[in-house]
Amino acid sequence: MSDRIKKSGDKDRKTVALAGDARAIQHLKDSIKRGRSWYISLLEAMRLWKSSAEIYRGEHYTYLIGGEAFDWLRLAERLCEEVRRDIPEDELVNLLFFDRPPVEITDAEFKRLLGPAKYRAYLNYLYGVLTEQALILSAIYEIRKGSICPLKPDDEAEKAFKRIYGSGRSILLHEFQKENKYAYRKSLTLGQWKEFTYWLFRYRVKHSEKPKVASDTRKALTLMHRRMSGRVI
Repeated sequence: MSDRIKKSGDKDRKTVALAGDARAIQHLKDSIKRGRSWYISLLEAMRLWKSSAEIYRGEHYTYLIGGEAFDWLRLAERLCEEVRRDIPEDELVNLLFFDRPPVEITDAEFKRLLGPAKYRAYLNYLYGVLTEQALILSAIYEIRKGSICPLKPDDEAEKAFKRIYGSGRSILLHEFQKENKYAYRKSLTLGQWKEFTYWLFRYRVKHSEKPKVASDTRKALTLMHRRMSGRVI
């Protein structure tokens, strides 16, 4: 009985999600046809979107990493496929590859268009994935500058992980895959790497002293700011 109820509940949630996704796509198309900014229309469509992941045209798309972090550019990529002919190619490339929107809006407006729930999940992605990636890069740069002899990339990564998390990358990757019941693989897809990175963020927050967490986060944010401003590292 309980299995049938669970399956019924899963089916109902999937139906609701698909209906929400369809509304999001239709809103995007209708809004652009009315002459509204495709970018603003896109953010509104994201608010309506329900599925956390899907397989579209044979490709797996994950939008909610670790059940908490909203990869908004991945969803932007998916939704823009529905209206690709209506979007200038240069504007689309700038958004998807360089995170440069065609129109500037305030953070408050971005939050309003996405909706509170997705905005919170977006912040989780910003700090849990992008900032964590920057922290790892920052540690690699420090190790590279302090090394007398050049190190192999894998050796740099191992040292960086030990400096940040207290364990090497291979050990943490195995722990991540074991915890999530994934088959052990050394190589990861981009989506798997993002999921691993978010897991690392939660691992660091859980196992590090609060002052170190704050210090590491400031270091990562500084690097992100320097890279976005085009300054040399």
